Amino acid sequence: MQRASVAAVLFASGILSGCVADVDGTPGLDDISKGGAAPKPPPPPPKDGGPNSLITSGPIKPDNPFFLSLGTNGRSCATCHVGVEGWSMTPADLQARFDATNGTDPVFRTNDGSVSPTADVSTLAAMRTAYAMLLNRGDIRVGIGIPPGAEFSLDAVDDPYGHASASDLSLFRRPLPSTNLAFLSAVMWDGREASLGSQAIDATLGHAKATDTVQSQMDSIVAFESSIFTASGSVVGAGGTENLGATGGPRNLASTPFYIGINDPIGMNPMNTPFDPKAMTMFSAWATNPGNGHPGWSRAAIARGETVFNTHQIAITGVKGLNDKLGVTTIQGTCTTCHDTPNVGDHSVAMALDIGLTDASQRTPDMPLYTLKNKTTGATIQTTDPGKALISGKWADIGKFKGPILRGVGLRAPYFHNGSAATLDAVLDFYEERFGLGLTVQERTDLLAFLQAI
Repeated sequence: MQRASVAAVLFASGILSGCVADVDGTPGLDDISKGGAAPKPPPPPPKDGGPNSLITSGPIKPDNPFFLSLGTNGRSCATCHVGVEGWSMTPADLQARFDATNGTDPVFRTNDGSVSPTADVSTLAAMRTAYAMLLNRGDIRVGIGIPPGAEFSLDAVDDPYGHASASDLSLFRRPLPSTNLAFLSAVMWDGREASLGSQAIDATLGHAKATDTVQSQMDSIVAFESSIFTASGSVVGAGGTENLGATGGPRNLASTPFYIGINDPIGMNPMNTPFDPKAMTMFSAWATNPGNGHPGWSRAAIARGETVFNTHQIAITGVKGLNDKLGVTTIQGTCTTCHDTPNVGDHSVAMALDIGLTDASQRTPDMPLYTLKNKTTGATIQTTDPGKALISGKWADIGKFKGPILRGVGLRAPYFHNGSAATLDAVLDFYEERFGLGLTVQERTDLLAFLQAI
């Protein structure tokens, strides 16, 4: 995919009519004297979602509420859900916006864009520090307190930014893509939203700091984002993902069948259809017909990687929400045991899992660390993000998150809920360390080629 110009990225990010000045303490366009001249206005929006997206509702309309600032801080949905970035946002995109606007782009707001709501944003240098988690990981700060009646309490907190408390834990998370929503089994990383409609309302009131919402606008947002389908349309060295019998790309994805529980591996399929680990079949045709010449090698690698994804055996151990739920110490599975939705790649039921991403052993200096104490047993757990437990209040849910939809994954690095893996290669490093994948060099190379192609 050819990278869009900075100006195009700025519009896709939701800057429809410039930045808003001094809404929440962040310098606005009238305070650019600290860092240089104001940027030029962005061009009109693209008429579609780019080569990797299909929008079934038709060409993008700039007056759709998805692209409008409905709150008080200049943000729209598109501020954090950028079409050319897989309908999420990436550090490269954010750094370009920061540099182009001297940190005044609407994404840079202290209510959730900074490392704490009281971070110093008085100078350009201070803003770079305040928005470090956005600039380095593409993370926003989600503030959630321990719910009343929870089975645990906050025993200790080590917050490098000096803000977090039991009433407002700082949780640094990636914005989930506002695309491929037809395949969702849970809304938000921790499943806290009941529907896309409630998510649109809460995002407008929270992220955009609106004082109220208009239901017709919320309905329009949900309708628009529900019409977006994103998948890699072409791959360097392999060409189009719909060529030579392959069924990749956003158009094929839009017609992919789905229902809650489809191909579920643990008996939660309402149709009682047996689980098929060969859940990914987009590139099976390339296994026998990769084409001629150099691109054929890439197509063959993608097909081999799909086979690795479907069939490579993994000893799944210690996963809360899976091993303990089934009462099985070791499950012999594959990537599709958790990424089971056919040709989509998320879990087809709302099953949050803890694979160890928030363990103290995974903590980096830029992340808070929370020590939680079980009120009944006195046991403690250290975690960088309690995940679903802050919604359910249950001790067993600490560290649990939903698995994201994988289609278009190559467009929106970094990865995992907190952006801890900068590349897909780093994702495989984590899984190798966690589960001992035992991939050969060839298998790993092929698997990465497949993930880039979906």
